[in-house]
Amino acid sequence: MKIVPQMSSSHKNHPEKINHQEHLCVTLVPLFNHLDLADQQKINQLVHHRSFAKGEQILTPDGEPQLVIVARGNLKVYQLSPAGREQLLRVVAPGGYEGESQLFGAKNDDFFAEALQPTEVCVLKQSDFQDLLLQYPQLSLKLLELTADKMTAVEQQTQFLLMEKVEERLAKYLTDLMLASESPSLTIPMKMKELAAYLGTTPETLSRKFKLLETRGLIARKGLKVDVLDADGLEEL
Repeated sequence: MKIVPQMSSSHKNHPEKINHQEHLCVTLVPLFNHLDLADQQKINQLVHHRSFAKGEQILTPDGEPQLVIVARGNLKVYQLSPAGREQLLRVVAPGGYEGESQLFGAKNDDFFAEALQPTEVCVLKQSDFQDLLLQYPQLSLKLLELTADKMTAVEQQTQFLLMEKVEERLAKYLTDLMLASESPSLTIPMKMKELAAYLGTTPETLSRKFKLLETRGLIARKGLKVDVLDADGLEEL
């Protein structure tokens, strides 16, 4: 069943918050923030703003093709196997986007995006997006660049799954997360169940591997908070 999102009451009562959110969406996403401010404001007028509760689906196979830009929160992107098993593809943070393949006519049979927490997104409809590409040809080149980056991330996940030992996959994931956040104090952006699926293992095995890294003095963990104590040791693993 397709979920129709509703704006929260706080947005209805405080229009100034919506204006800030609208500005935030366009300036956050790399697809648009290289344009002049005047052009960003024009694009902003085409964007529809939506709020989703944790667990609500944002993109579904039977949904309307649209570009979804994350303004706040996180969403998980996953597909279903023929057996109905969920396979996590990635977690999209603020500034990231999904749905561009469907805008170009790619068929979506098993592609889903779901809010991992209360999430605010900006939605650009297919017709408006196609008009933008005609009006701003440089967006096509930027889109190709960003899509190439996304494919690289998919290849990196494939590398995770090729690693024989789960602790190696976990160490690689934490190292990459540390580099991306530029800090040894990390917050894992998904539940343990989802991280286990991403790394190709079970939650029970993942829990044991976290304890293994703690025993070796490489990390300290409390829930989704992880402090890297030995970055070199983690990278060597």
